[in-house]
Amino acid sequence: MAYTEIKYEVSEGVATITLNRPEKMNAYTLVMDSELREALTRADADDDVRVVVVTGAGSAFCAGADLSLASDAFDHRARGLDETLETHRDRGGITTLTIYDMKKPVIAAINGAAAGIGITMTLPMDIRLASERARIGFVFTRRGIVPEACSSWFLPRIVGIGKASEWMLTGRVFTAEEALAHGLVSELLAPDALMPRARQIAADIVRNTSAISVALARQLLWKMLGADHPMEAHRLESKCMFWTGSRADAREGILSFLEKRPPRFTMKPGPDMPDFYPWWADRPFR
Repeated sequence: MAYTEIKYEVSEGVATITLNRPEKMNAYTLVMDSELREALTRADADDDVRVVVVTGAGSAFCAGADLSLASDAFDHRARGLDETLETHRDRGGITTLTIYDMKKPVIAAINGAAAGIGITMTLPMDIRLASERARIGFVFTRRGIVPEACSSWFLPRIVGIGKASEWMLTGRVFTAEEALAHGLVSELLAPDALMPRARQIAADIVRNTSAISVALARQLLWKMLGADHPMEAHRLESKCMFWTGSRADAREGILSFLEKRPPRFTMKPGPDMPDFYPWWADRPFR
């Protein structure tokens, strides 16, 4: 697929998706949303891709929705879209739900301003790194709208309800240092060190882990966030341990450890996932 508002590159097991409207601070459009979701789906289906890194071109990560439509930017009726109160689906939410169900880990390299959808899109990503120059804002209440992209579910689980409430209700823009202090990002880096660090983490995953183990572990972590008792985790972990323990990657993991050499895992998420995956039922939009 030829992309117009993102870039997509694969190298050494890592797919890099770059939001690519630098002249507009990578402001988010319907085209960018569609291309980003297609690229994420493409990466997840490609067994040559082990990790996805998402970043922005130029000085910004993503400054939020493109407001060039002025006061009608969020008015779907005024824009002539064939939707109703009951049928409209927030497109950012469709994208974050796509990330939520992926088998591949996703790293956000937040290189600059990240506001609105520019930060909520990163919440279901597994690792968030930020440049020291990044500025972040959940600015919805300052635009007369509400949090989107499933962020009212994700953000409190990442930073706690107190900090999530403060950031969401005030809509203020805050520093990368504050994001680090409250666990929204895991590392703060000099601008020229951000992408090398993202690639270093991605390469560590590519070289040293089983793709099957990573896929299962990722979904155990995400799906257990909503479980009502640790017994749910015990039940699924038991099933996954039983299944993985008799597979080639487990044998290779043990042999490589005993032989003090890098592992050579051969199993792939495309053909080799267990029959019980996915273990959750798709949740329809109603």
